[in-house]
Amino acid sequence: MSREKTLELRKNVKPFENSELKKSIFQLINTVPPFFILWFLAYLSLDVSVWLAVALAVVAAGFVIRIFIIFHDCTHGSFFKNKKANNITGTITGIITLFAYEKWKREHNIHHATSGNLDKRGVGDIWMMTVDEYVEASPMKRFSYRLYRNPIVMFGFGPALLFLVSNRFNNKDARKKERNNTYLINVSVVALYALMIWLIGWQAFAIIQGTILFVAGALGIWLFYVQHQFEDSYFEDEADWDYVKAAVEGSSYYKLPKLLQWVTGNIGFHHVHHLSPRVPNYNLERAHESTPPLQKATTINLRKSLESIRFRLFDEENKSFVSFREIKHLLKNSKNAVKLSAKSTSIESK
Repeated sequence: MSREKTLELRKNVKPFENSELKKSIFQLINTVPPFFILWFLAYLSLDVSVWLAVALAVVAAGFVIRIFIIFHDCTHGSFFKNKKANNITGTITGIITLFAYEKWKREHNIHHATSGNLDKRGVGDIWMMTVDEYVEASPMKRFSYRLYRNPIVMFGFGPALLFLVSNRFNNKDARKKERNNTYLINVSVVALYALMIWLIGWQAFAIIQGTILFVAGALGIWLFYVQHQFEDSYFEDEADWDYVKAAVEGSSYYKLPKLLQWVTGNIGFHHVHHLSPRVPNYNLERAHESTPPLQKATTINLRKSLESIRFRLFDEENKSFVSFREIKHLLKNSKNAVKLSAKSTSIESK
């Protein structure tokens, strides 16, 4: 994409970067109170049926996703114009969603600055290996990667690891402000959970909150996964990497039914978000509809998105994702090459 087109594209999106106080407050009202109401109804329904409580908890999990989108906008400074308002709202929603605000803010901004850059992977993204890296890796590393990319592990155990481990500890290079924010959120979560367990008992709390966190966590990981792991996604080495191409070609337009689009806070317009993180979630659709070049982004629907489960490795040569099965012959050839090399070394030593 030429520099002129890049500048024009950013110019077209800029009018949508302005947050609107009324819309932000209205979104808080139609998202946070309904979550607590559903939580309370789920608790009351335990006297009727555990399954009814679980069903209501699943619905409440959808509102946690929506609360996370508000949290997410705050980390980009796009939910409110006022920085302090973003930080306070982000920290409170971080307590609800179990995300450390300052920690995730830093890591996620790195993700935006490096998305699609093969030489700068590892912060705020999902572990992805190229075909060559996988073939050359040790058996233990290949096993670890296959385990990590297994759907049962990623979407089943992933939420627990995310909420209980990854989000709870600071990185070694974290600054004082980030560390203190993580401590504040951790202490608040422990105090809130202890109070709830004291009030309603650990069994009721575990059933309701456990269901909410598992469903919200699994869906959240899925959304993040599918919007960058599609067949012809954009990945390049540092020398050829381009921010705008990474945003528009490396982030999908996940076209969801209107109800799911509302629940997920328009995050399906991920290509718009990556192009301009300052666009608040309630303006993403309008930015997409008003900017023809953005409508050319890769569009995936619910059915097509399920295909991404088999995308495990990125083939740099063909610029596409492949499954483990598709590169079996490369592993076999690699093993044979190692054997021949070892045999040759043995003969030479004799």
